[in-house]
Amino acid sequence: MKTSPSDTIQQRDPSGRLYNPDLAPIEPAARRWGWFAIFNTWCNTAQSLLGYTLAASLFFDYGLNGWAVFAAIVLSGFVIMFLINLAGRPSVRYGIPYPVMARASMGVYGANIPALMRGIVAIFWYGAQSYVASTAILLLLTALFGEGAKETYLGLTPMGWIALVIVCATQIVLFWKGIEWIRMFLNWAGPAVYAVMVTLLIMIWVRTGSSLPAEVGSVLKGNPQATGSHVSNFFAVMGTMIAFYAAIILNYGDFSRYVRTEREMKLGNMLGLPVNITVFAFLSLLISAGTIALFGEHLTNPTEIIARIDNTALTVVAALMFFVATVGINVVANYVPPANDLSNLWPGRISFRGGGMIAAALAFVVSALWVPVISVFGISKFVNTLGAFLAPAYGIMIADFYLLKRQALSVEDLYSQSSGGVYYYHKGLHVEAIAALALSSVFSVSAVWLPALGFLSGFDWIISAGLGAVLYLFLSKFGAAKWAET
Repeated sequence: MKTSPSDTIQQRDPSGRLYNPDLAPIEPAARRWGWFAIFNTWCNTAQSLLGYTLAASLFFDYGLNGWAVFAAIVLSGFVIMFLINLAGRPSVRYGIPYPVMARASMGVYGANIPALMRGIVAIFWYGAQSYVASTAILLLLTALFGEGAKETYLGLTPMGWIALVIVCATQIVLFWKGIEWIRMFLNWAGPAVYAVMVTLLIMIWVRTGSSLPAEVGSVLKGNPQATGSHVSNFFAVMGTMIAFYAAIILNYGDFSRYVRTEREMKLGNMLGLPVNITVFAFLSLLISAGTIALFGEHLTNPTEIIARIDNTALTVVAALMFFVATVGINVVANYVPPANDLSNLWPGRISFRGGGMIAAALAFVVSALWVPVISVFGISKFVNTLGAFLAPAYGIMIADFYLLKRQALSVEDLYSQSSGGVYYYHKGLHVEAIAALALSSVFSVSAVWLPALGFLSGFDWIISAGLGAVLYLFLSKFGAAKWAET
């Protein structure tokens, strides 16, 4: 009987400390994702309620000429695409998820450090996005059944609690069905949200008539009274866009491992990043300009826009679509990552599904406490402090794979507890990589807490990643020489 590579790997880890079927390499014949699935992954990432608000705000908050904003968005899309392609290649080549890939640079046990931090950050944002998605369902329920009782418990009305439970249950069902259901969900959701946005734009245009193009022209001229130079504001727009997508850059291998070929991954990333986010930003601009012409004020919250239109059929469909889109980004950016990261802590005890259920339970607490506690107290500094470690982790992982490992990995050793394994290093920890992570994170954490570094506005992620890479290469060279002497 022929032994599969996964069987061989499992035999090298009988204790289950490093292996389970969910973390095992996916063979090329078992991969089902093509460029369209990757394209729709990015569509769902952009099309959430928060994604719309961000895109609509960029044209108003920085005072730039609208075409300059578009240029910044397009350029940021290419930067993100470049970073994503670097992170995606090893997982396409070897079929491994992000936490397993991290073992090559951090050590088979040391990889748990950045993986756990990524998981915690994702769980907090999972809860936040779940609450945001519930506002779309609340809008739908209110349109169909009225407001209902107005008394609140933990800041939510009874209808609000029903909406939140619907969101959380839907996400669990989708996740429990598996990655193929997630792929089909994303493939359907991306085009559907675009259809709703175009419908919403047409309805606004019909009501505003010729005043819409005039308002769009006014927005494109920018605000001459805005503070800051045009150059700094241009880079601020770029930094904001990069920061919005930064979370998924590190763990993109969790998805690229399902793609058939690297060529399809790159095509999906091209269409889904610079092309998709520009088209989405353009639609957001038109709709937001239409709210000025229609209501006399700039609205960036799509649920508020839909409520103001006062069309029950549109409200139901649009609220459902924005709910679907927000669930899409939550699954992509905040559900699959902690499921893999928690599973990586102890693969023999925690499966992919088990990790996902732990993440869902913790995230529900976050979403339930969002209105009365977390939104008031604020968690951004806490979450961003943890997230500050992720940029250096990315830089270390990329420098290790492309410059030190020369794009060649021993897959079996990624799952091996043997002291002779390539990635066992020192008791499963790569001391130089962990030291580089700690040292470079001093800068990235400082960028979160020190107002003097606020001008970086998103570029601290790229700087921190570069710093992590440089420190790692230096310490690895120094460490190699030291171990050779001993």
